[in-house]
Amino acid sequence: MTPLVMVHGFMGGSAQWEGQRDALADDFDIMAVDLPGFGANAHLPVINSIGGFADWVIRDLRAMGVERYHLLGHSMGGMIVQEMARKDADRIDRLILYATGSAGVLPGRFETIAQSKARAMSDGPSATARRIAATWFLQNEQSPGFSACADIAQKAGIEAILSGLDAMEGWSGTGSLSDIPAETLVIWGDCDRTYAWAQTYMLWTAIQKASLAVMPGCAHAVHLEKPDIFNAILRDFLKP
Repeated sequence: MTPLVMVHGFMGGSAQWEGQRDALADDFDIMAVDLPGFGANAHLPVINSIGGFADWVIRDLRAMGVERYHLLGHSMGGMIVQEMARKDADRIDRLILYATGSAGVLPGRFETIAQSKARAMSDGPSATARRIAATWFLQNEQSPGFSACADIAQKAGIEAILSGLDAMEGWSGTGSLSDIPAETLVIWGDCDRTYAWAQTYMLWTAIQKASLAVMPGCAHAVHLEKPDIFNAILRDFLKP
């Protein structure tokens, strides 16, 4: 059984994928990553580049003896797996780019990265976690998935928050999309406040073997807002 490696985004963690672990356990060996500084690895030294995160995940997989795998990245994790798809191409079977884009500095983001940094310093990590987690959902704080996501986000300290923002600000993969060889699925919620359609369209059209799934009435956390549909799409794309 080919494992499915899942890489969370900014202020995320492996715990956010529990619904996928439960629903897909009979079909896939789910390996959910906690990036350094976030989630269950909040205690680890932070990393401040997308390439550095990609190298860390690849080393972690090697240490666990993973030789071949499917790969999913959400948001900032989608940037990380784009780097992995180039660096570890011979070992990746299928690639899923979920609620992400090819550039770290995004036009149309709910706020600029500079604003996020300033507000994080002013408000502190806990308030920042709850404020940003709310933007992931169409119904903001009223969404059933908000509290659990906010709890995960609150594990990140200010150093991890600022380093993650630095990593995104310093990265662009736009010029390398055609170098991604894996069969790829792009997933996007049509009400995503972070990644506008232009970013999704670019992934879909510039990656050689890309297909697209657009989820209506969802924001940035499709896997929590419409988990049954999200899980069915994953199962269909990854089936042998």
